[in-house]
Amino acid sequence: MSVYQLKSRFQNILRPLVRKLAAGGITANQVTLAAAAISLAIGALLVVVPEPRWFLLVPVWFFLRMALNAIDGMLAREHGQKSVLGAYLNELTDVVSDAALYLPFAFLHPGMSWWVALVIFLSVLTEFAGVLGQTVGASRRYDGPLGKSDRAVLFGALGAFVALGGTFGTWTIWLFAAASLLLALTVANRIRAGIREVAGQAG
Repeated sequence: MSVYQLKSRFQNILRPLVRKLAAGGITANQVTLAAAAISLAIGALLVVVPEPRWFLLVPVWFFLRMALNAIDGMLAREHGQKSVLGAYLNELTDVVSDAALYLPFAFLHPGMSWWVALVIFLSVLTEFAGVLGQTVGASRRYDGPLGKSDRAVLFGALGAFVALGGTFGTWTIWLFAAASLLLALTVANRIRAGIREVAGQAG
């Protein structure tokens, strides 16, 4: 089961806060851009100052960012703030933010850079495949097994591991190889699901 499937429960918890933000004049696009800016800042900090203790920011921020992502979506859907610009910002900032937060892990062990680059590339591809569903008449696809929320759990756990004194080694390369395989499977699943959805509509 993908972490994404828990999203509705998470939204129910956040709904009272979202109402207060909407009443206070906070917009979905402001939340989206703020989350992206903080992600970029944290990613830059960890690249420039790769001290293990700072990697604790990764799991903490991934959790907060998941909350902000849910909040901006609820503001848009439930408080009349949907916009074309918002749709672009939502997709683009997510991809950029993820890449910024994954990148620091490339410098933790020799030979990791290529694997982290591959994971970033395949992560972008999964989101591209998800968005393409809408262009063929299907819904925006979020199928796993390694969607955005699942990757947040993976990298959050790795960030906590590093912050607590853990070190990367050969096992990490195998972990990223497995993640790459799961990401490729995620791309395939999203494409298959989109095709099935369109075929079902035609039937």
